[in-house]
Amino acid sequence: MPEPEIRPHIVALLCDSHLKYRRDTNTWPHRDGRPFTMEEQATAFSATRAEFDEFAAQHTRYMEYLRMKTEAPEALQRFLAPFMDQLTTKTLGNAVELMDKDDRAELDRLLTVETEPARRFTPYTF
Repeated sequence: MPEPEIRPHIVALLCDSHLKYRRDTNTWPHRDGRPFTMEEQATAFSATRAEFDEFAAQHTRYMEYLRMKTEAPEALQRFLAPFMDQLTTKTLGNAVELMDKDDRAELDRLLTVETEPARRFTPYTF
């Protein structure tokens, strides 16, 4: 069976929706609160199961990203602990000297996750 075609503009619209029906406008709202136009509402209603699945997959990846951002400080501490245990003078610079190339790459990744501001949920980013 062929894979269903996914229309990226519909997935992008779903990603920008709140998916909570507004009785005052008879539409869904955008994430910023603006109501959908009637055309946008019709487009959203034309979404296929595959497009909703793609939206759900992207949202799941975004939620995982937020979880990782939340846990980054603790993950950084767990990562550094074995290096710090080996040191008498416990500084990040001294810990880095004990690390190999892969350890430094992981340290850079953890520091980036912790220090960069959280990104907004946008289509085809996560």
